Amino acid sequence: MSTDTRSMFALAMGDEFAQLHPMLQRRFGVSLGAGYACVGRGEMLRIRRGPWWTVPFLHIGRIRNILAPFPGERVPFTVENHPYRDPYGRETVTFVRTFAYPDRPGRPGRFDATMIRGHDGRIVDYLGTHQHLAVDLELHALPDGSLRLTSDAQRFYAGPVAFRFPMLFSGRADLRESFDDATGQYVIRLEVRNRFFGFLFGYEGRFVCEFPAVDGPPPPHVLPVRHERRE
Repeated sequence: MSTDTRSMFALAMGDEFAQLHPMLQRRFGVSLGAGYACVGRGEMLRIRRGPWWTVPFLHIGRIRNILAPFPGERVPFTVENHPYRDPYGRETVTFVRTFAYPDRPGRPGRFDATMIRGHDGRIVDYLGTHQHLAVDLELHALPDGSLRLTSDAQRFYAGPVAFRFPMLFSGRADLRESFDDATGQYVIRLEVRNRFFGFLFGYEGRFVCEFPAVDGPPPPHVLPVRHERRE
């Protein structure tokens, strides 16, 4: 097992990681070797969704905490990044986003994901509570020190069933995250688009982070119901 204490994101990005803003390096430096997690709290200034015909697809995703189908403004949210080792021995980092819609008390939205570094060095993002979707990610540093994350190929796994998920029925994510030195806040913007149908879902917000030490397993509520071995 590797003794490299760098995060999976630092390993995947190589020299580009050092081009990120120092606070982004800290946020995406979460790992077991680094010994800390990252918990962000803030506000989504706007959550958007596509035309009416996209709503059924988004609600299907809601069943397994893939995307949050409800639009809103000034929605409080948290993002929880906890490192742990999954049942297959892979270092994993949670990306669990919880949206506390003011007009839906007691019915928060969830967007769950867990990330690993695949055998070929790429980042694989398992979406949802049951890790049915595995998505390849590309991460790059932009000239201003911000991070751009884009999604690529997607695969569906459920029991013995496995197939490349057709992009006609899905979307590609384009996420940009930066740090605002003037306010001490992280700034995030996400858009999910389908090649044929256009805009499906997106949000933009600001948040602050704390970096608690890792002193045991992650909180149970951020863990997936099942783990998928296949990448």
